[in-house]
Parts: sequence; C-alpha cells; structure tokens
Amino acid sequence: MIEHLVLFKVKSEASPADAEKMVLALRSLAGRVPSIRELHCGTNFSNRNQGFTHGLLVTFRSRADLDAYSDHPEHQRVVAECVRPIVESIVVVDFESS
Repeated sequence: MIEHLVLFKVKSEASPADAEKMVLALRSLAGRVPSIRELHCGTNFSNRNQGFTHGLLVTFRSRADLDAYSDHPEHQRVVAECVRPIVESIVVVDFESS
C-alpha cells in the first residue's frame, strides 16, 4: 500500500467556513477518484501541531494509483478552488506501508 500524508497550514485570515469547505471538498474525493482506497481528512487537534491546522491521509494500492489521483481532474479542481486560496504551507509525505 501507498500512504499519502498531507499537512496543511490554513492562513490565519481564512474563515472557519472556508476551512470546513476545504475539508469537505477533500473528503468528497473518496467518491470521485477511483484510485483512492481510503481517505481521511480533518482538523488537527494536537498541541504539537507546529502550526499545521489540518491533515489528509489517503491510501492507494500502488504508486501508479497515487499518480492517477494527483493527475485526476477532480483532485486538481479541489486543490485549485478550495486548498490553494486558503493554505499558506503544505507538507507532503508519501510512503509504502505493509
């Protein structure tokens, strides 16, 4: 399996409604991008968050499925419309799991 972990720092001027819209849009990808095996997204409640406010974890069967997700038009749309406008920083970690 391939795990795709993304940490987001939402801009301080972004509204809570915009952050919730981002989370819901990211969650909606699970039903729209066929290569997704599992998807989890939510608000970071850790007191060790280093300013990262939200997280996304997506599981794929293969690296090819991760690539298909990255290139999928729905993923591109959500990133352009709901993520980039309100996020100041992103960290991505992709790794193989057992």
